[in-house]
Amino acid sequence: MTDTPATEPITGSGPYTLCAPEARKYILFAAILASGLGFIDGSMVAIALPGMRDSLVATLVQAQWISNAYMLTLSALILVGGAIGDRFGLARIFAGGIALFVLASIACALAPTPQFLIVARGLQGIGAAFMVPGSLALISRAYPPEERGKAIGIWAASSAITAALGPIIGGLALTFGDQDTWRWIFAINLPLGGLALYVLWSKIEQDPAQPERGVDFPGGILATLGLGLIAWALTGAEHGNLVDAKSLAIAGAGILALGAFLWVEATSPHPMMPLGLFKNRRFTIANIVSFFIYFSFSTISMYLPMAVVGGWGITEIETSAAYAPLSFFIASLSGVSGKLADRYGPAPLLFTGSLVLALGYGSLAAVVPTQNFWGAVMPAMCLQGIGMALVVAPLSTAVMGSVESHKTGTASGVNNAVTRMAGLISVAAMGSVIAVTYGAAGGEGSFGEASDLASHATASNAAFARFASVASVLCIISAVISLFSGTTGHWRPKKDKAADLSNALS
Repeated sequence: MTDTPATEPITGSGPYTLCAPEARKYILFAAILASGLGFIDGSMVAIALPGMRDSLVATLVQAQWISNAYMLTLSALILVGGAIGDRFGLARIFAGGIALFVLASIACALAPTPQFLIVARGLQGIGAAFMVPGSLALISRAYPPEERGKAIGIWAASSAITAALGPIIGGLALTFGDQDTWRWIFAINLPLGGLALYVLWSKIEQDPAQPERGVDFPGGILATLGLGLIAWALTGAEHGNLVDAKSLAIAGAGILALGAFLWVEATSPHPMMPLGLFKNRRFTIANIVSFFIYFSFSTISMYLPMAVVGGWGITEIETSAAYAPLSFFIASLSGVSGKLADRYGPAPLLFTGSLVLALGYGSLAAVVPTQNFWGAVMPAMCLQGIGMALVVAPLSTAVMGSVESHKTGTASGVNNAVTRMAGLISVAAMGSVIAVTYGAAGGEGSFGEASDLASHATASNAAFARFASVASVLCIISAVISLFSGTTGHWRPKKDKAADLSNALS
């Protein structure tokens, strides 16, 4: 998750008047709490999906949309959310996003059916689209430059801890609780969000709006419609029909909606995604590499718990250990990779990191039939952690360094949207690949469901190996693009390490 900090402070009676100096630590605390909502929710939901399916009797497609409904609204509206914050008041919209996220979380916790949960997750994504852009922006506007770096460092460290602990706490609860324990994953957002709102409302002195700022509502609506229709078309293969007339028609409607979105962005006086940025070859290449890397990463993160919990019978707490290498290696290596990107340019790091990721995902495809979690899957996940640690900071360096300094905020926001769209499309598209492969391998049931049948485990392993191989190939393509992009040493490195860490951990 790349939270884009504001490029300019709020002005008023002084340069930093969002809150009194003594209240800044409380604003930082509120920003950490709000970020924690997204981090905990995102990491725990992946672990909890098998339990949700059992509890709600959800199909594979419904499980995909429990994840995709959130990613759809967040990826399509996050740039609009940032603009709305500028237009109507940063803290005001930030608080509104938290409130909507919490209310939607309560609805998720009480969901009686998969369909109800999907709608509630979509509302969560809308709340997050207003909440996410405000986190670092709030810190940037509350702290003067000489104190801002330390504050962002505290925020980043707290985010790392939250992301690491989320799967562990969720795994413990799900392992030792009953089939409805997953509901508490959403219920925990109520006290956290309530505390964040109390701090915001009690400590912020003023929150001036900027009425001259425009908001691209048509773009946001068309982006949501287009991405939603394409994701819907890609998830239509649960029973083995990868392509049919209905899916093609839905995909065609989605493409038309995205075409209309591009026309709006080209003609709007205040576009949410300025198309002129993509005239910059280095910016375009950086976003293509980002898309492939996060497509692969999101696929593994989403479907690994389904394979090992539903197919192998591994407990949720054991499964949560697979996420630990990501946090560990990013926390320990991102600083080194950032310095190397500064010195040598981002391309060598992106090339090396992409190859390490390809090796990790290829290893997963090779070892999954052994059903050896600790001796085979965990080493492969360590390779994923190392690979992501090598590419996260250089990716932001590439994006931020490819544009002029006054466009870095917009460039970072666009890249953030691209990585989230990659997650949305990957979960939808790979779900269809999984369903077809599972059926062709003779699976009895559905991928991700709990079953003791030998044929179920064998088919689940075949499906997982197929999409892990796809992820490996995409990372090889990313490596080739990075190697032959001609960008080594020419991207004027400039990065926001806190945003880098946030982007990876989410």
